[in-house]
Amino acid sequence: MVDVPQLVAQAREGRPRAVARLISLVEGAAPELREVMAALAPLTGGAYVVGLTGSPGVGKSTTTSALVTAYRKAGKRVGVLAVDPSSPFSGGALLGDRVRMSDHASDPGVYIRSMATRGHLGGLAWAAPQAIRVLDAAGCDVILVETVGVGQSEVEIASQADTSVVLLAPGMGDGIQAAKAGILEIGDVYVVNKADRDGADATARELNHMLGLGESRAPGDWRPPIVKTVAARGEGVDEVVEALEKHRAWMEERGVLARRRLARASREVETIAVTTLRSRIGDLSGDRHLGALAERIVAGETDPYRAADELVEGLTNGG
Repeated sequence: MVDVPQLVAQAREGRPRAVARLISLVEGAAPELREVMAALAPLTGGAYVVGLTGSPGVGKSTTTSALVTAYRKAGKRVGVLAVDPSSPFSGGALLGDRVRMSDHASDPGVYIRSMATRGHLGGLAWAAPQAIRVLDAAGCDVILVETVGVGQSEVEIASQADTSVVLLAPGMGDGIQAAKAGILEIGDVYVVNKADRDGADATARELNHMLGLGESRAPGDWRPPIVKTVAARGEGVDEVVEALEKHRAWMEERGVLARRRLARASREVETIAVTTLRSRIGDLSGDRHLGALAERIVAGETDPYRAADELVEGLTNGG
């Protein structure tokens, strides 16, 4: 039996085990999940959510670790969600990110959690929005969400974070490929990491040029800055934090932050509703009604859209 009020109270006190248990309930879609979310609802809204994404090998984990160090020096409590690729055998995360951030493992002001994508497209685990809520309610001032390497359609972090950071590195083909990946459309801050390598200046110039070719901006619109870093040595990290704080202040001043969070909540509700409907449809996989509809389609007596309308009508009417 899970004592949800006690778990939530302990998480508010910053007890890592309570936070871990709550996120495990989220990931496992436990029966207590609704009670957990109801208890957390009035405690959320204080954390600043920063998403970090980019191609594999650009140094996302190293940059995330460096940002944790910078925020801790500023006295902030930090939560980290490192979304790893799923193991094809167990479905579990490979935990590589948590290994790289081991320097912060003993810091009580830092909570690090690896989550498996479990095949979910978009670079984020399906339970990430609820896990963010847990860390928010647990008193984290900043939540860093590091995603698996993005591809052409894997830009979901933009819909889950207040500010999205896109990382690139010289010599990795990121320059031209960035435009194809679509990540030029989601970044609020761009970081050229491993700037001690040859080609870093050229990568930054090319990125700046491509950003200039993007949508025209009105006076006062946010112009994504490009910051060069060597995260492994902590170089340029303070400049990244400064860029993040400037973006946050700009969003708050213009009401953008509130609008982003409203849109995020809307998508979360929609996702939960669609997931619920899918599960109800899944329960009908062996249902006679669904089988009869399939037979009528094969026989040419109806079409899939009309059959789907009948199925939805049956679901919404409790049938």
